[in-house]
Amino acid sequence: MKLKITTVGNSAGIVLPKELLARLRLEKGDMLYATDIPGGIQLTPHDPKFEEQMKVAEVVMKRRRTLLHKLAEN
Repeated sequence: MKLKITTVGNSAGIVLPKELLARLRLEKGDMLYATDIPGGIQLTPHDPKFEEQMKVAEVVMKRRRTLLHKLAEN
């Protein structure tokens, strides 16, 4: 998909077609994250740092499952 860079005030920006917004499940005011990847940049509606933190949390929760279960009983 080809996107044109336009002037937005004193900055530059791109206009995302509504089809692309629908694919990404984005609306006006939502955040879009840009991540460097080999060969370019990836745009995603998901915060990659938060996703990494959740992966770590899942590992801890699996490892401490019994303890967390006992804490939930109290």
